[in-house]
Amino acid sequence: MKLTHKLMTGVATAAITLTGTLPAFAAEKWDMPMAYSASNFHSVNGMEFAKCVTDGTKGEIEITVHPGGSLIAGADIKRAIQTGQVQLGERILSGHQNENAIFGFDSIPFLAPSFEASDKLWQAAKPKIEELLAEQNLTLLYNVPWPPQGLYFKKDVNSVEDMKGVKFRSYNNATSRLAELTGMLPVTIEAAELSQAFATGVAESMISSGATGYDQKVWESLTNFYEVDAWLPRNYIMVNNDVWSEVSEANKSVITGCASDAEARGLQASKDYTQFTYDGLREGGMKVEPASDELMSGLRAVGETMTTEWLQSAGEDGKTIVDKYKSMQ
Repeated sequence: MKLTHKLMTGVATAAITLTGTLPAFAAEKWDMPMAYSASNFHSVNGMEFAKCVTDGTKGEIEITVHPGGSLIAGADIKRAIQTGQVQLGERILSGHQNENAIFGFDSIPFLAPSFEASDKLWQAAKPKIEELLAEQNLTLLYNVPWPPQGLYFKKDVNSVEDMKGVKFRSYNNATSRLAELTGMLPVTIEAAELSQAFATGVAESMISSGATGYDQKVWESLTNFYEVDAWLPRNYIMVNNDVWSEVSEANKSVITGCASDAEARGLQASKDYTQFTYDGLREGGMKVEPASDELMSGLRAVGETMTTEWLQSAGEDGKTIVDKYKSMQ
């Protein structure tokens, strides 16, 4: 499709070492693992960021991108950056809500269900997130939201009652709790394993963006996508603090500039990709439609419960984030 072609122009679809003319000195080589497929817009954006850094530092820092969990599985990427196994990488922080509830701020159902609202919520949470990451030997370079999350099934679902007993892919505390509160059966599955999980019946449903479903061609196993706009989780590109402290000020300036460009470019790609992937799901044979009033009513009740639970677990820091966000409305 045209948008995919445009996004992928000049970008390889496997792990790529992005170099220009090789300098006479030995380049500093960085590995950058990413959890999603090479064709996913987050990965494409990451590759462009890596090329920007390599070109901007005139080859002094050479970044090799490893998409699709090919170097390190998604769930292990954050830890690998913290410990210096790799220099930088991408991770969806809500997957680490068990470490600190604050990491799940962007996965509270229906709190911030649009791009505009998501940005305000991020601004409210940013100081605390950066503080927590610093305590874990990490520096945030940039982050990009996913498109709004919808529900995928292999049958018509018109109410929460219809969801009971369905095997549901979970990837963080919020998705597991959503499954429990709706009577579904949570199954932990990484993005790289989705297609196989649906094909073999290990999972029958998930909450995710149109982008994930489109990239994974889930129409080969699933039949229905409901636009519920539950939340917009974010992927974060982080660098190890020990590595970062050794980078020259000139190269830090290059990297932060490339990161700023990647954040803006990624946001626009996420917005553009939303309708594009809905159309792609339809072309694949899926039924794509808004959820029924009855289903939305049931989901919003679940969302209220989850919001209350999150605020209890996140304490004063969580309340501060939500209050600051609401003051921006």
